[in-house]
Amino acid sequence: MTRIIAALKETRDDEARVALSPETAAMYRKAGETVLLERGAGERASFPDGAYEAAGVQLVGRTDLLAQADLLLAVRAPPADDIARMRRGAALAGLLDPFRNTQAIAAAAEAGVAAYALELTPRTTLAQTMDALSSQANLAGYRAVIEAAAAYGRAMPMMTTAAGTVPPARVFVMGAGVAGLQAIATARRLGAVVSATDVRPAAKEQVQSLGARFVAVEDEEFQAAEAAAGYAKPMSAAYQAKQAALVAEHIAKQDIVITTALIPGRPAPRLVTGEHLAAMQPGSVVVDLAVEQGGNVEGAVADQAVVTPGGVAILGFSNLPARVAADASRLYARNLHAFAGLLAKQAAGSASEPEQAILSAACVAQGGEIHFPATAT
Repeated sequence: MTRIIAALKETRDDEARVALSPETAAMYRKAGETVLLERGAGERASFPDGAYEAAGVQLVGRTDLLAQADLLLAVRAPPADDIARMRRGAALAGLLDPFRNTQAIAAAAEAGVAAYALELTPRTTLAQTMDALSSQANLAGYRAVIEAAAAYGRAMPMMTTAAGTVPPARVFVMGAGVAGLQAIATARRLGAVVSATDVRPAAKEQVQSLGARFVAVEDEEFQAAEAAAGYAKPMSAAYQAKQAALVAEHIAKQDIVITTALIPGRPAPRLVTGEHLAAMQPGSVVVDLAVEQGGNVEGAVADQAVVTPGGVAILGFSNLPARVAADASRLYARNLHAFAGLLAKQAAGSASEPEQAILSAACVAQGGEIHFPATAT
């Protein structure tokens, strides 16, 4: 049975991405799906309406789209009143942020919509093509370095000239997940001297493989600090104190610091304090990628540049992937396309047990019920 695949124009001012690219639209059409798009949805990602029409997409208004969609693709969770206008039995897939976006999840349950949060897909080999967190974090790490370099009042690489030598910038990346590793790689390409830290033991080898120095207190707690899903576990107060002392000594020598530490469902851990900032040199730059979840850096403000009394610039970006909207949208649309393929297999009764497990992990509402523990009461 042919499905109607649809994508809305995102409503947040800071969201330039779109959940459907012309490329993936053509892939859906080749599979026999009907594809709808709200007019103008791709413009901020440099995808004009004409590119979609050339791929066989029907451009419609928001009300008609919501009423017809069998599967609604989104970057962020749509407003609750939009979800309420979806037809019962339809499905919604996107980065729904179920830990905080309880109203949208409740609206999906009340409307009888099956809602799937892509950030909950397990990080397994089978689910790699659906791993939207990784695809977007990769670009966020890249963009963080570009933003830092733009704000930094000096050159990144060492330069030797007849007038003298310019020393390389010293960059410290805190958190060596996907975003952190890409930040390391990008800073290295720009010629900086890079160091990094993480509480996961496996990160040490990854950091060193990119040519950066690894900085951490490597005690017994550190050796057992990685959760089964690959995320960092919360560390004890004692470990945090030891790590903070090491970081305080190291951070005072850095020109640029990029923080990327996040724990799903929890406030972002505080990594850089006012004391750390006071020890940095005037003109230094700190980029906080976790500002939307409370921030890793004391004094960081979402989507603002704050300059400390000591002259350190703190940049808080709540949505860095949207600053690389075209590439971020292409990758994210492919993540959704892979996930939509699993939903089609499930509907046909041909999904394997591991594939069903992926869908179950991502499902936050179905059959009129909330399936996500943090919102089920």
